[in-house]
Amino acid sequence: MLKTTFITALVALTTSASAWLPDTEPHAMNERDNEIFVYPLRTEPNNKRWLPATKKMRGVNLGSLFIYEPWIDSQEWANTGCEGEKSEFDCVLNKGQDTADSNFQAHWKRWINQTDLDEMLSYGLNTIRVPLGYWLKEDLVDNSEHFPKGGLEYLTQLCGWASDRGLYIILDLHGAPGAQEPNQPFTGQYAPTVGFYSDYNYDRAIEWLEWMTDIIHTKKEYRNVGMLELVNEPLNWDKAVDSLRKTYYPKAYSAIRNVEDKLKVTSNDRLHIQVMGSLWGSGKPTEFLSDTSLTAFDDHRYLKWDTSVEVSHEAYIKKSCSDDRNTDGPTIVGEWSLAVPDEVEKTDAWNPQTQKEFYTKWFSAQVHAYEKHALGWVFWTWKANLGDDYRWSYRDAVRAGVIPKDLDSLPSVC
Repeated sequence: MLKTTFITALVALTTSASAWLPDTEPHAMNERDNEIFVYPLRTEPNNKRWLPATKKMRGVNLGSLFIYEPWIDSQEWANTGCEGEKSEFDCVLNKGQDTADSNFQAHWKRWINQTDLDEMLSYGLNTIRVPLGYWLKEDLVDNSEHFPKGGLEYLTQLCGWASDRGLYIILDLHGAPGAQEPNQPFTGQYAPTVGFYSDYNYDRAIEWLEWMTDIIHTKKEYRNVGMLELVNEPLNWDKAVDSLRKTYYPKAYSAIRNVEDKLKVTSNDRLHIQVMGSLWGSGKPTEFLSDTSLTAFDDHRYLKWDTSVEVSHEAYIKKSCSDDRNTDGPTIVGEWSLAVPDEVEKTDAWNPQTQKEFYTKWFSAQVHAYEKHALGWVFWTWKANLGDDYRWSYRDAVRAGVIPKDLDSLPSVC
């Protein structure tokens, strides 16, 4: 998450990214694609992962659960024994493996539990996106790398809880081998340079995806996992990502399908394979894919870093009302928030306590656009500990009265 450079791109509407609609026009394709998910999902073990439906995705990211970003809650970071450390890698390296493992396992128990999931449901949410690191598969970690161990048990428990409640689950390779972005704790390490864009690390990521696909299809707790994202927020506007499109995406897509073939997974129970959409700036993601069946696209939309938009209440609402993020096919706005530019976030005009009416309207404008033009949305993030600033925390924004518990009661602002 948290990309501090502004991303801007205007990309022409691409051809169909979903093989289940081979001959439809773009407008017809979008109408059908907006109805590929069912809610509420069935809770029995043989649940289908995608079905025609009319509900939009309305969800939250579980940020800082399995990949910690210290800014989200510095106190919990300290409670995990990592105060002063930049990333999970640094914390494990400096605290020692055994101590770090114990501390992180305690964090996984504390951070998201069944009470959180019940609260999400009470707010009308139907989807969770779970950021994961490649080190969840512990034999992929080489001797020079340092990450907490034991996370799979907690992920399995979480997915079981979520499936029991009928929540749709997106699993996201958020922290890739070698780091896909420099100096970003969301990769699990504060790496000064990127190392992901190499055959060695592509192969490790693909092995992780194969392993995760097998788990999803063979463990009942994962029955509501319907989408697997190949990598979160790769570099943009950089030649390094040429190999991402040419090599990694095709090999990763084929690897997932090959696992499903071996397991004899039926067509209506296969995973949607998600990639960052064209608006992210890493090129057209389907450029080198020979098959695009059951693909989906991820868009991250933070006006906070969009310098093309005037920084005013009126401009933000106007822009959000008309914000069409669907350029490639079935798209989910997988990260967004109510955060505003650093230079104004502490001013009276943007104060989260005195400007609640504006933030409600802006939230409504974004929901309007993401549900009109895309499959829906996943807010970043479920919870944070930023004092009285709820702009990154869905839970706190609801408790503050900014986001209504009944999303269908949002004011019409567009």
